[in-house]
Amino acid sequence: MSPDAVLSRPSRRRPPSWLAWGSASLLGAFLVLAPAPVDATLDHARMHAAMSAEYGSQGVRALDEWLNLIDRLRGADLRTQLRDVNDFFNRKMQWLEDRTIWRQSDYWATPIESLGRGAGDCEDYSIAKYVTLKELGIPISKLRMIYVRARLGRSQITQAHMVLGYYETPGAEPLILDNIAAGISRASLRTDLDPLFSFNSSGLWAGGTTQSRADPLARLSRWRNAIDRMRQQGIQ
Repeated sequence: MSPDAVLSRPSRRRPPSWLAWGSASLLGAFLVLAPAPVDATLDHARMHAAMSAEYGSQGVRALDEWLNLIDRLRGADLRTQLRDVNDFFNRKMQWLEDRTIWRQSDYWATPIESLGRGAGDCEDYSIAKYVTLKELGIPISKLRMIYVRARLGRSQITQAHMVLGYYETPGAEPLILDNIAAGISRASLRTDLDPLFSFNSSGLWAGGTTQSRADPLARLSRWRNAIDRMRQQGIQ
């Protein structure tokens, strides 16, 4: 669970809503210039070539399972799409720290990399679900990756964590897709999570506003780098 493992100070008062992110100190760690945002479009031939070259036949089988999932869910109702995408990656990927998988303190993997390794941390689950739901035609305006502080059990110790949120409208309470929870629930039911900020391919939200406050690819270097690698792997 990244970034930078445990936030050791006790959890503070819960923000008034899931739009109250406010964490400029975390954002500052990712500053970098970035390319324009892109929507997910999958080049199957390039994806197979990239997966085969790096991860062999086992990776190709995982990729085919993912593409079959997408084909099966095209045209399905929203509830089924959200549930099955969430379940697929929670089942297919083992949770491991970036230091174990990549020998780095914080690495945001592409879906090709996560499926090829069969493992990832919270950012990797969220990215894979986000890309898949975009490919199924859900507008990016309804999808945001959300940085939170997650409380550990009954203690007041919190840990940095990322989930994917589905927003019916910009000001709506999101549905939360999470690798550490069995199902999807409304944000208000996740009393173990305190939101910090959220982002997608075109916006970044913090400080209790429904308006984007920054270009996420200009502010989040790891997101920018993951998108660059996705382009190379056939996810445009």
